[in-house]
Amino acid sequence: MSNIRPFESSMPQVANDAWIDETAVVIGNVSIGSHSSVWPMTVIRGDVHAIRIGSESNVQDGCVLHVSHDSKYRPGGSPLTLGDRVTVGHKAVLHGCNIADSCFIGMGSTILDGAVLESRTMLGAGSLVSSGKHLEGGYLWVGTPARRVRPLSDQELEYLDYSAAHYVRLMKRHAGK
Repeated sequence: MSNIRPFESSMPQVANDAWIDETAVVIGNVSIGSHSSVWPMTVIRGDVHAIRIGSESNVQDGCVLHVSHDSKYRPGGSPLTLGDRVTVGHKAVLHGCNIADSCFIGMGSTILDGAVLESRTMLGAGSLVSSGKHLEGGYLWVGTPARRVRPLSDQELEYLDYSAAHYVRLMKRHAGK
């Protein structure tokens, strides 16, 4: 069985220059943009709503990305969107959230339904972003629940794009290009 597979009539759409490790699983209504990468043991399951991953984003080892279906408890459901140049650290769980461009999600973090991270947000490792929470861009957020700690330094802001570019280069090496 392929690691990229349909759910009912929805087949993942993966850019020709994206890379998905053979141990990762991508299912259903999922689109993955140019130069993006999905690393070992990650599951991206777009079975009951859409998952959109922009260009030059990376979803690192052991992550889980999922969505919520339409119900009286969550009218319209919750799709999941990752913008361009997003780094999702190892073992993060993202569920029905919206992550804007150039964000960094620390290892082991959890982001729940309806949460929004504005562009250039850095979320510390092990943090929890609860349902519906809105994180302002340009800041470091940490903790359970995530709290705004301080503005990002110029070096940290530069690192957001560096991290994404590094994973594009690394992905090409893994793909043998």
